[in-house]
Amino acid sequence: MKKVLQKFIWIFCTFAVTYQLNAQKLDKSNFDESVSPADDFFNYVNGGWLSTHEIPASEGAWGSFYELREFNREVLKEILDASEKERQKAAKGSDWQLVGDFYASGMDIAKRNELGYQPIQDELDKISQIEDMEGIIATLARHQRYSISTLFYFYVTTDAKNSAFNAASIWNNGLSLPNRSYYLEDNEKFNEIRTKYKEHITRMFEMVGIDTEKAKKNAETVFKIEERLAIAHRTPVQNRDPQRRYNKLTLEDLNQMSFNMDWEKFFEALEIPQPEFVLVGQPEFLAMMDRTLGDFNVEEWKAYFQWKLINSAANYLNEELNQADFNFYSTTLRGVEEMRPTWKRVQDRTNSLLGNPLGKLYVEKAFPPEAKVRMEEMIENIRAALKDRIQQLDWMGEETKQEAMIKLAAINYKIGYPDVWDTYYTEDIRSDDYWGNRIRILEFENRKDWAKIGQAVDPNEWGMTPPTVNAYYSPTRNEIVFPAGILQPPFFEFEADDAINYGAIGAVIGHEITHGFDDQGSQYDADGNLRMWWTEEDRAKFEEKANMVVELYDSFTVLDTLHVNGQLTLGENIADLAGVTIAFAALQKSFEQNGRPDNKDGFTPEQRFFIGFARVWRSKYRDEVLMERIKTDPHSPARYRVNGTLSNVPAFFEAFNIPEGSPMRRSVDLLPNIW
Repeated sequence: MKKVLQKFIWIFCTFAVTYQLNAQKLDKSNFDESVSPADDFFNYVNGGWLSTHEIPASEGAWGSFYELREFNREVLKEILDASEKERQKAAKGSDWQLVGDFYASGMDIAKRNELGYQPIQDELDKISQIEDMEGIIATLARHQRYSISTLFYFYVTTDAKNSAFNAASIWNNGLSLPNRSYYLEDNEKFNEIRTKYKEHITRMFEMVGIDTEKAKKNAETVFKIEERLAIAHRTPVQNRDPQRRYNKLTLEDLNQMSFNMDWEKFFEALEIPQPEFVLVGQPEFLAMMDRTLGDFNVEEWKAYFQWKLINSAANYLNEELNQADFNFYSTTLRGVEEMRPTWKRVQDRTNSLLGNPLGKLYVEKAFPPEAKVRMEEMIENIRAALKDRIQQLDWMGEETKQEAMIKLAAINYKIGYPDVWDTYYTEDIRSDDYWGNRIRILEFENRKDWAKIGQAVDPNEWGMTPPTVNAYYSPTRNEIVFPAGILQPPFFEFEADDAINYGAIGAVIGHEITHGFDDQGSQYDADGNLRMWWTEEDRAKFEEKANMVVELYDSFTVLDTLHVNGQLTLGENIADLAGVTIAFAALQKSFEQNGRPDNKDGFTPEQRFFIGFARVWRSKYRDEVLMERIKTDPHSPARYRVNGTLSNVPAFFEAFNIPEGSPMRRSVDLLPNIW
């Protein structure tokens, strides 16, 4: 169930970044030199770019992250174009056959249009035959096997209090809008979205042969069920508490809180042994879900399950359903005007579902082995810089420092791609069955993952595919991971000097390492177990400093009266603040090892470091996307990740001679000094 794991295993993702793919020389046209670095460093470095670049019609935002993603897409396109020829002669189950036949099935628009919604007709019929609660439970289990979005996710993850082993887990689901706010907040924007959402559901039902009157009734039913479930969802801030997320329940516990859901029958229908226990993220949600199962009748549940099927399948079916799905989820919700070309959409799904075989082909073209050596040196310098910083903290006692040192030394790292590739896939991938391929791949992956329940954690597993432009820290594994996709300009330039690289990928490395010590990650020990290793006194001091970070980011206004949510973004903001600080300290270590670079483009190496950091955040958003991110995203918007961070970094003040009292220089007394 790798796709679910990637979404729900507690992984801290880094930068949603932004930049123009220009290697070592700084393009001064991207700056706005009419803006003082002391007033607004984000605009000083990026203002020229912001004023001359528009968000493409097919995107909700634009910037370095998107441009790098486009670069990687072109590399992958060469591979996938070649797969049309290679798959014809490839052995069954080989990388070329798997990738080539899946991609071909998605690109065959004529076949998809000919089939219409026929690929999901059998499942629509099965849902229509539900007669009772037993049929509802069987449908829940079947949809779990196929990864069709339903009431909850059943998946496998590391046991946070016994991190050497995997455990069965349940996380709440059931919604089709971004989060609970879209159902429950009473304002003009969300009221309009709710109206349009019901209209969208109606249209989609009509497109699979349901008459208009019944389609409208179904839409009202679906919304009522989802609204009820939304009430039971915790807020994003509440979900940040790892202790509250850890609830170890036996089958007896689950049955005691259930009047309608028969968990024994669910596991039987899932065709797996009953697990000894299940880790439940939100027990109160399961209780409300159970009551909801009894409050709506069988006909209403048929409508709900059919909707979840249609919604999950739309992008794998004909152009009509695909376009209708885009019109609501991209245009209405996110302001995007134009659908991406078919090859990009099919490529994204190939990467999502067949990330390892595609990733192997990608790294052969795009990631030289020597890049790993350079990254390893940077990681060790940054680890050493954080060690120095921990030793120098005046607010932390020796007992806590020793525990922090043990954890820091134990952090593992993965670079580029897996050392051991997973080669165990379903071989039943056909060139003429796009939706069927998805079902077979995900059922195979889910069964493979469920077999890991109670088994030892595989240290070679990755939570992202190699072409992904991102990075993460896993607290239960105590490791940082950098896929090959992000190890390209502007984050990592193999030929560039250390000043630029430490400001870009160095800050990413520092960011990810710091996640092991932010307000959430710091609750896990060196072995990845959820265990408080702080003294009470030191933890209180840490939380006092964390509250200062919350207050700082709460003060940033994004849209009209909409502010950054300082509590939701706390972990990422701490990682930004400390990540830049320790990356800068590591740069000094690199100067000792490799020599100090000369000034370039009119900037000192120290200035280039901070410019390298600011330019990877170059980005702009549509208002609808910005609103969604404020409601759902634990990262602050890019502008505040630059200015909010650097206005608290003394090395930045010195590098650019920022005068006291400037917007980009906060009072030293207010510096959070976390890590």
